[in-house]
Amino acid sequence: MSEDRNQFSAGCAWIEGQYVPIAEARIPILDTGFARSDLTYDVAAVWKGRFFRLDDHLDRLLAGCDRIRIKPLWTKDEIRSIMTETVRLSGLTDAYVEVVITRGVPGPGERDPRLWTPRLYAYAIPYVWIVRPELQEKGTEVVVARNTRRIPPGSVDPTVKNFHWGDLVRGLFEAYDRDSWLAILPDADGLVTEGAGFNVFALVEGVLRTPERGILHGITRRTVIEIAQGSDIPLRVGDLRVGDLYRASEIFLTSTAGGVMPVARLDGEPVGDGRPGPVTTNIRKCYWDLHTDPRMSSPVQYLAPELTPPPKRAC
Repeated sequence: MSEDRNQFSAGCAWIEGQYVPIAEARIPILDTGFARSDLTYDVAAVWKGRFFRLDDHLDRLLAGCDRIRIKPLWTKDEIRSIMTETVRLSGLTDAYVEVVITRGVPGPGERDPRLWTPRLYAYAIPYVWIVRPELQEKGTEVVVARNTRRIPPGSVDPTVKNFHWGDLVRGLFEAYDRDSWLAILPDADGLVTEGAGFNVFALVEGVLRTPERGILHGITRRTVIEIAQGSDIPLRVGDLRVGDLYRASEIFLTSTAGGVMPVARLDGEPVGDGRPGPVTTNIRKCYWDLHTDPRMSSPVQYLAPELTPPPKRAC
């Protein structure tokens, strides 16, 4: 394998018009994405050499930019090309591919965000699992956070993917303190929202339910909704009270980073019989099968090692 390909084998980033090894990727310390979390981002997955629902991720990214009034300098096709190139250069066939658009770096003393020039960063690294595959087979353990509430939508719009993770990280530590792995955060009204990077589904009295308000509308969540609709599984998208989780016969979490993740125990007690249930198992299989469906996925055209070009330096 060529030297150029080797330097990207752990991951590849696009920073200020240059493709660099992931270990060398840096951003300016004054970038408001870092300093103020003034940005939006998205994460797509490459599985077995194919992007899954990349157009849907890009549409959500650009819609998020519009909602927070960032005007990107790149078209959808240009962003797709940058993301694809990070994967091509890395050679990763199972990858976690993130793209970030920030409001930019202010000039000296400049505080008017209308005057800043947006910046774009992207990278591909080996696929990331919120719940490892071996734990998914038996189901993971989660808790409902008791001391942490999700940031209200009136403060931070959860439909715009963001780095406002203070409440989510606090929930994670609450889970660790209770000998669990993940935390589901309620809102101030006792409704289920989401957790650190995942949406929530619960099978309650034969109806598959998932929250609608106060959450990111995940692409994996959308896929599961479509699977349920196509499989005639009774489905309700709307308010889900925390108390409903304790009546659920099955619970699972969804994320680009891990797919459909069964929950075996909630607050230390078994969900159903304490194993992934039949509805969850069927949806999980359908979800991964769709990754090879050409209607949902697109192949990455990897370069042969001997044809791999040097890093590009084009703004």
